[in-house]
Amino acid sequence: MLKRVFMAPDPGRARLRFAARAVLGIGLAVVVCGLAGHSLAGAVTGGLAALLALFTVTDATVRGQAVTTVLLPAVGLPVLAAAAELHDHPVARDLTFLAVVGAGVYARRWGPRGHSLGVFAFMTFFVAQFLHTTTDRLPELSAAVLLSLLTAAAVRFGLWCYERQLPPAPVPAPPAGTGLARATTRQAVQATAGAGFALVVGQLLSGQRWYWAVGATWWIFVNTTSRGETLVRGFRRVLGTVIGIGLGLLVAVPLHGAPAPTAVLVAVCVFGVFYSAAVSYTWMMLWVTLLAELLYGLLGVLNPGLLALRFAETGVGAVGAVLAVLFVLPITTHAVTDAWIQRALRRVHTCTAEAAARLAGTTEADPAARVTELEQLLGRVRLSVAPLVHPLNPMRGRKRRARRVLALLDDCAREIRGLVTVAADPEAAHDTRLAVACRRVETAVEALTGGRDLPVTERPPAEGPALTHLHGLERALAELAAPLRTPPGSPLVGA
Repeated sequence: MLKRVFMAPDPGRARLRFAARAVLGIGLAVVVCGLAGHSLAGAVTGGLAALLALFTVTDATVRGQAVTTVLLPAVGLPVLAAAAELHDHPVARDLTFLAVVGAGVYARRWGPRGHSLGVFAFMTFFVAQFLHTTTDRLPELSAAVLLSLLTAAAVRFGLWCYERQLPPAPVPAPPAGTGLARATTRQAVQATAGAGFALVVGQLLSGQRWYWAVGATWWIFVNTTSRGETLVRGFRRVLGTVIGIGLGLLVAVPLHGAPAPTAVLVAVCVFGVFYSAAVSYTWMMLWVTLLAELLYGLLGVLNPGLLALRFAETGVGAVGAVLAVLFVLPITTHAVTDAWIQRALRRVHTCTAEAAARLAGTTEADPAARVTELEQLLGRVRLSVAPLVHPLNPMRGRKRRARRVLALLDDCAREIRGLVTVAADPEAAHDTRLAVACRRVETAVEALTGGRDLPVTERPPAEGPALTHLHGLERALAELAAPLRTPPGSPLVGA
């Protein structure tokens, strides 16, 4: 786990810049709130708003990110007002919270923007419970949210907008569907049911900190699609929370909320959350847990009993998520993984066709952009297959097949990258055999995605780098047929 975080590749130092800018943006937001005369509660609210603006807004373009950031208060402030108004009306408050959960998950059907707005709405209601917000504090907290979002936007889009030098990152569209066939609709129902369980049981454990259980259920559902993904994420959340609680006992509790060292450690935690998020959910949760403990220390309520309660509430939230994905409109890992693999295979064909067109002299062909899209889809395949290759998964046969599929898809991507590099050479000459090889790749992809047997064809000897990469691609596609064609009733990644 340590190696995964600190030894993971960081091309262009993207994770490092992402984390460093977060510390700068959130730190400035908290300072600005302090200079504006806001209380500690206002500074905490503002800091959280800045964190969410810098963390959850992931539109493909800088312009899209700016639009989403502008829309955040339009969603968050009404939710904050509702939470404050319903503070003394538990039943109405709880029902509204569950409605926010369902709407927040359902909003993912509109892509990254819907996801960002859904998360911001949920966390705004959550922080209102965290700070026991009432209507008399509403003006201050609303002003803190607006001030912090403005500060975070100034840092992100003015002071340090490194995304302007990068090409827009392609975002794979979620699988299509209507009604309950749409994954986001089913997940909205699941998340609401799981949050309802967590809310009821969480309140039996604690009338004050019950929202921790609801928060645990919510975050387990974030960025997951299938039953297997949700179960693995729940395990990692609990593991990260346990380690974070252990660290809190050693670090946060002895500080007793001392301002200077706590501020330094909060900055370290913020950096850790942003730096580790892309590579390890367990590590991210460790930093989130320690950050929450430090904030409770500043508020003067941190003690070992509170940490034990946090562990219990996290466990309740995880159980709620598990029950929901197992028994409420379950989405099988097999169905999700199959859909992403098919999309990746189709992109393999598109990349090959674009590269062949470029070699044939079509200057408008852009295979490099297609390769980036392929990498995004393969990342989504790895995420969906993660439950099967998890060390605790007992199904060794399916684990072997899944690893074989991932390895062969990586082979496909490697051959595609090599082909695109050759195509980018202005002196690369077109060979008529390239068109024949590309047609064989097209036929192989159609057979794999259509459930047909791959035709047996004779390949001429590879001459030149382009044909070598195409032959390697054909080999990988041919070998993919065996692990993808499992016997009926024995799907690749479970039922």
